[in-house]
Amino acid sequence: MAEPIRFEETVSYMLARVGTAFRSALDRQMGLIGLHGGVVFVLLELWKADGLRQVDIASRLSVAAPTVNKMVKGLVAMGLVTSSRLDDDARSTRIFLTPDGRNIRTQVEAQWIELEQSCLAGMSEAERLVMFELLSKLRTQYTGQEDEDEAEEQ
Repeated sequence: MAEPIRFEETVSYMLARVGTAFRSALDRQMGLIGLHGGVVFVLLELWKADGLRQVDIASRLSVAAPTVNKMVKGLVAMGLVTSSRLDDDARSTRIFLTPDGRNIRTQVEAQWIELEQSCLAGMSEAERLVMFELLSKLRTQYTGQEDEDEAEEQ
C-alpha cells in the first residue's frame, strides 16, 4: 500500500497557505485606508480603463460576476465609483471612478509599497525576480492569461 501523501510537503499546499497569509496581509494593509483587499483589484482595473462594464471587470479579475457586483456596491457606498446602465443594453452596467476614486490611488500605492516591502523582506533581488517569474507562470496556468496587457485587451 502506498504511503499517504504528506500535504505539507507539496507545492500546492504551500501555495495555498502563502496565498491565505498574503490575502490577510493585504486586507490588513488596505484596511488602514478603509478598503477591503479585494476591492483594490477593481480599482486597479478602473485606473487602467475607466468606464468598464462589470462583466469585463469580472473577466479581467478571473472572478464571478456576482463577486464583482458585491465589490462594486461597496465602492459605490464609499463614494469611490458610480454605476450606470448602458442605453443600448439595459443588462450591462458600466463602472466609473469618482474624483475620490481617482484620488485614493496615492493612498493605495503607499500601502501597496509597504505591503511589497514587507512581503519581500529578506529576499535578494535575484530571488524576487525568480519568484515573480514563477508566480507569473502559475497565473498563466490557472487563468490562461499571459500577462496584464492581454487581460486588458479582452
